[in-house]
Amino acid sequence: QLACPLDLGCHSLRGKMLYIIGLGLGDEKDITVKGLEAVKKCHHIFLEMYTSILMVDKTKLEEFYGKPVTVADREMVESDAENIIDKAIDSNVAFLVVGDPFGATTHTDFVVRARSKGIQVEAIHNASIMNAIGACGLQLYRFGQTVSLVFSRRLGHAS
Repeated sequence: QLACPLDLGCHSLRGKMLYIIGLGLGDEKDITVKGLEAVKKCHHIFLEMYTSILMVDKTKLEEFYGKPVTVADREMVESDAENIIDKAIDSNVAFLVVGDPFGATTHTDFVVRARSKGIQVEAIHNASIMNAIGACGLQLYRFGQTVSLVFSRRLGHAS
């Protein structure tokens, strides 16, 4: 019996695993080896695509992983998060995030909600715009506060 990693009142961890996996910034091959191994173990794979835009279509991910991928739009992530999280009680679930998993507070909320239910969570980090900015010659520590812009799938630009 494992103790809950956060002091959220749960007595033990249960179920399978909720993986929150960073995909990096480019295409289907930017996932880490650890991330790909986790995806291969999962029965349900969700792709969050409203806090950032993946440079390839989800069909490329499906071909690369050999598994179907469900696009999780803003409404699903914010209003139906429990449905995604609860699937990890009985099966392994991957929640794929463009960039790094903790680039948006929504993803931190997923971890808190899952752990409060005693569900095991593993975050697998990857490159994000926050560390890739150095490729432009900019120095991240010289910037002030950062902000996330939500993208509209219909319009393909920040809403």
